[in-house]
Formats: sequence, C-alpha cells, structure tokens
Amino acid sequence: MKTMRLTIGGVVLAASLFVTTSTLAQSPVPLVQSASVVGAIIPALVQDDNTAITHLDAAVAALDKGDKAATTQELKSGIAGLEAQAQSKPTSFKDKLLAQASKLKALLPLIPSGALGNGVLGKAVSLAKLASGGNQLEGILAAGSLLGKGSQLTSGLSGIGSALSVLGGQSSGQSLVTSALSTVGKLDQGGLIAKAAEPAAKTQIGSVLNFVKGVL
Repeated sequence: MKTMRLTIGGVVLAASLFVTTSTLAQSPVPLVQSASVVGAIIPALVQDDNTAITHLDAAVAALDKGDKAATTQELKSGIAGLEAQAQSKPTSFKDKLLAQASKLKALLPLIPSGALGNGVLGKAVSLAKLASGGNQLEGILAAGSLLGKGSQLTSGLSGIGSALSVLGGQSSGQSLVTSALSTVGKLDQGGLIAKAAEPAAKTQIGSVLNFVKGVL
C-alpha cells in the first residue's frame, strides 16, 4: 500500500511540474517586456549635460584634423544634447541655450565646403558651453541645499572657466570662477565646514551666473 501511495504521489508531482513548465514556456517573459518599456520611455535625446559638451569638443577636434564628416556628426550630436538639456532641465538660461544651439546649426552648411574656420567653431562652442554651464549651475541652485553637491558644481564651474579662457579677455569672469571653485570644494566635506561654506557658495555662483549672462 505504501509503495502504491508513493508511486501515485510521484505521478502527481511529475504531472504538476509538466503543467507548470508548459505554462511558463507559453507565457511571455515579463522582465524582458518591462525592460523594453523602460527603454521606450526614456527619450533618446535626453543626455547628460557633459555628454553634449563632449560631442562639441569632439567636433572642434575633428575640424582641426580636417575630418568634415566627423565634425558634422559630432556637432549635430552636441546640438541635440543642448536642445535636450534646455527642454528637460529648463532655467532662465533656456532661451540662451537654445539660441546658442541655433547658432551652431547655422554653421553646419559651412562644413562640407571647408568654409568653417577652426576659430569660428571654437568660439561658438565656447559660448554654447557658457550657456550649458549656466543652465546646469542654476538648476542645482534652484534645487535647494548645495551640501554634498560640490563635485557637480565644480564640473559646471570648470566648464565655464574653460569656455571663458577660449573666448579671451574675460579675466574678471575667471576670477569669479576661481573664487567659487575654492568654496564649492568644501561642500562635500560635511559637517560645519560644509554648512559654513554654503552661503558663500550660493553668492559666488550667483555672481558667476550674472557674468555669464552678460557675456551671452
């Protein structure tokens, strides 16, 4: 009797496993579908701010090498990134950011013929960097506390400083950036040092943003 019960139990278990396996084989895999949905939701043009700048720098480098195709492609990618930034993270710099993107677009037809000079593209890219950096910094300020955001602020300020150096004759702006950089570095140290640095950082970054708006 015990042997018969065990045999019957084994048959039932095997049948249950067969039904479960068949059901899984016929059902779609939800994890794969979820990943596809997430991928579809994320806009293709929403890029990290620094990615747009990387493409613009690559465009300048490609033009220096005489690679017209790469210059065009990198410039288009950079422009798309600037426009995405303006739409996804709008601040008072939005219009200035879009204006610089439009000016870069106007340079695209000049590339195939070789009419676009390195200096012209370099200056246009630098102005775009100012607008992008200003938009980035103002967005961080608007979010509230600056504590723990020293690295983000450093990235934005460094980009602005780099752009100003290319444009030339911006010593006062460079001085403002240098002062702000020395302060925002303390925001990631935590404790009283970070708290004490925050008010000064906000004031100094505000001065940098006002200067950038004046240049743009």
